[in-house]
Amino acid sequence: MTQNPSDPQTSLAALGWSPALDAQLAAEEQNLLRLRVATVHRARMTAMGAEGPVKLSLPAKINTGDYAVGDWVLGEPGTRLLLRRLERQSLLQRRTEGARHPQLIAANVDTLFIVTSCNADFNPARLERYLALCAEAGTAAVIVLTKADMVDDAAPFRAQAEELQRDLPVVTLNAKQAEAAAVLAPWCGTGQTVALVGSSGVGKSTLLNTLADSAPGEGQETGGIRDSDAKGRHTTTSRSLHAIKGGGWVIDTPGMRTLHMSDAAGGLDAVFSEITELAPECRFRDCTHAHEPGCAVQAAIARGDLDPARLDRWRKLSGENRDNTPVQTGPRGNRVTRMPGRKR
Repeated sequence: MTQNPSDPQTSLAALGWSPALDAQLAAEEQNLLRLRVATVHRARMTAMGAEGPVKLSLPAKINTGDYAVGDWVLGEPGTRLLLRRLERQSLLQRRTEGARHPQLIAANVDTLFIVTSCNADFNPARLERYLALCAEAGTAAVIVLTKADMVDDAAPFRAQAEELQRDLPVVTLNAKQAEAAAVLAPWCGTGQTVALVGSSGVGKSTLLNTLADSAPGEGQETGGIRDSDAKGRHTTTSRSLHAIKGGGWVIDTPGMRTLHMSDAAGGLDAVFSEITELAPECRFRDCTHAHEPGCAVQAAIARGDLDPARLDRWRKLSGENRDNTPVQTGPRGNRVTRMPGRKR
């Protein structure tokens, strides 16, 4: 939470408050504090409101894991006791291996900046995972290619990224330069919220400092990458809400070493739309697009209209999503949730 308590008051609209959120308030709740969660820790939470940053007073037995940075909550005036969370407009989440409940990443995000670099870190298959996560959450996506100044030509990286999803915005920049904020300005206006995701070492913290126009020593810690494999080290260890130039807000997130596909069937359909739109034209309804006669997907590959590597990645991610997504089993009225990897 980068705003200082001595800073001028911030309007609710500038924080991202909308008429849709206003409509959720009951008549008796009109005088409650409207607060946006800025940090979430095991035993404490902070928020931003019209009066600036506050430390929330938490009720007994609250599970802070049920809250995400970016959530809107109602608080009691004076005590700042958290009373309830408002319905989210969007929610980025992921399921970690062995966990019963998804891990919340960020809430009420308008645009997700998927950050990767123009070097060995660039990985189309990993970017497709992030895009599916974003599409499932109902959040717009932008691919941000950093370290463009460190390669002779960033155009090949940009071309590969643009092919990953229809009408996908892709920008190239040097995260250390002030011009980076101007490149991303269309998504960072007053009241808009963006989130940064990507692997460690691709420049997320550097980009956040540039967007926030942080003074030396005041911004997020940054770290370099190894020349041998372009891998980075974690410099962001928790999620947090920051004010940025242009009037918007950004949620930084730790680098993700793994991103399992789960609960993302709709997101995969959106990312791989050229495949899912062909599927109804196949002769067989349960076509696997591998060897069946009359397969429209295989016909598109034969014509050169579809990259076979895309089909391979779609098949892998779809299978992973199916295996990792909990399912409802049992008779109607007595259904139970079967977790992935557990026997029926």
